[in-house]
Amino acid sequence: MSQYGALGFANDGSTYEQILAHFYPGTALGPAPVARVRVLLRELQSSLTVSSPVPFRVRDVFGKTYGLQAGKLEVGPLLEVTLNGTRTPLAGPIVLLPGSRPLELGTPYRGQIEVSVSGRRLTAVNAVGLEQYLAGVVPSEMPAAWHPEALRAQAVAARSYALAHRLAGKGFDLYPDVRSQVYGGVAAEDVRATAAIDATAGRVLLHDGRIADALFHSTSGGRTAAAADVFGGKDVPYLVAVDDPFSSLSPVHRWGPIAVGEGLTRRGLGLRSPLLGLRLVREPSGRVRTAVVRTSFGETNVSGTAFRRGLELRSSWITSLATLTLIRPAPATAFGRPVLVRGEVTGAGGLVLSQRSDGVWKPVLSRVAGGTFTFRTKLRNPTSFRLGAGGLVGPVLKFPVAPLVRVTREAAAISGSVAPALPGAAVEVQRLEANLWLSAGSAVVDDAGSFRVKLQLTPGSYRAVVAPAAGYAGGISATLRIAG
Repeated sequence: MSQYGALGFANDGSTYEQILAHFYPGTALGPAPVARVRVLLRELQSSLTVSSPVPFRVRDVFGKTYGLQAGKLEVGPLLEVTLNGTRTPLAGPIVLLPGSRPLELGTPYRGQIEVSVSGRRLTAVNAVGLEQYLAGVVPSEMPAAWHPEALRAQAVAARSYALAHRLAGKGFDLYPDVRSQVYGGVAAEDVRATAAIDATAGRVLLHDGRIADALFHSTSGGRTAAAADVFGGKDVPYLVAVDDPFSSLSPVHRWGPIAVGEGLTRRGLGLRSPLLGLRLVREPSGRVRTAVVRTSFGETNVSGTAFRRGLELRSSWITSLATLTLIRPAPATAFGRPVLVRGEVTGAGGLVLSQRSDGVWKPVLSRVAGGTFTFRTKLRNPTSFRLGAGGLVGPVLKFPVAPLVRVTREAAAISGSVAPALPGAAVEVQRLEANLWLSAGSAVVDDAGSFRVKLQLTPGSYRAVVAPAAGYAGGISATLRIAG
């Protein structure tokens, strides 16, 4: 179910039954098989503080109940409570029972709070009536100010979803967050949402006598997607694509263009080499079925769902996607030497390449059209470039600069220079031995950017390596070969 779609249908006069029948075709309303759920509140805590503004009670594992005064109860791994003025450990798990007011664990919750110990860590579970649970869920998932029929549709969908997604073997049924549904307890409740829950009390969606997996989401873009297209696997008869004409009410009904940077794409999709091309293959609905990703290793097909998740996009219904790619030619550029900044813009008009200078982004290349480009420059300081197109701000790529290191042979030494001068930077002269560069001597760069290492020179290959300093990357000279 699209929530904005449900709102639109409700505004247009549809009842909640009609809304549910549209988004979950083939389902029918029926009674919920359970009346209580167990929701995880805290897990693996060293201690817990449960409070109540009125007297409350605690029950141990044997069923014996003890009265507690109003106020805070500090619970540790021994499950101690104050009874008759004495701290007394109880056999757990223990159950805290409310008085005339809800118990509080950071925020108030209806129902009981069960506390168990594993090792020396505590877990708290809220055992609560299903309808009371929904009172803390529905206004957390849909604005309570929306049309009552939309809220009623949400209440049935949330009730069905909760029961269809109960966990097994966990000691609780549901998580309190998006792993199940967002559950805010008493603090989240709203009388309008509660009225919608009461109006649909105990009703769930059924398909072939089983509780339907009533998936819901904010916005569809105009047509929902079939579950099989999103998650793969077999078709689900009631989770099929349906028209959603009122999705246009959503502020993100159509979103884009979205700038996708080469770095984000590589990380999100786990690519081993730079992105060289991207092509989207769409479903008839317009959603992305497959992203064809091209790198130097060839083309790779990525499912629309994996593409959306990897790039952290709102949806696989990508209305406009712009790829902005910057390619750095080498790990570091030598001081004062020419460097080519290459890149590409697709899916957006124009391009602007900016360079960060003195903390300010300054345009260095501007074109009316997108496509591939090359920018030639000389770098004297570490810098960054940023690509933009069509009002989009794309990736930022840092360009490290290494000092330019030159070496010269002397009678019994190797000397050299470093530009820019990096006084105090460590220099190591290395000699190639059996395919390994081994240290032959070291020195420090002086104020003029020079260095000299005394050596007993023998035939072979030598080079100088300058350690990173003053924001510059490490530098390596050309190889100096000394003949016999």
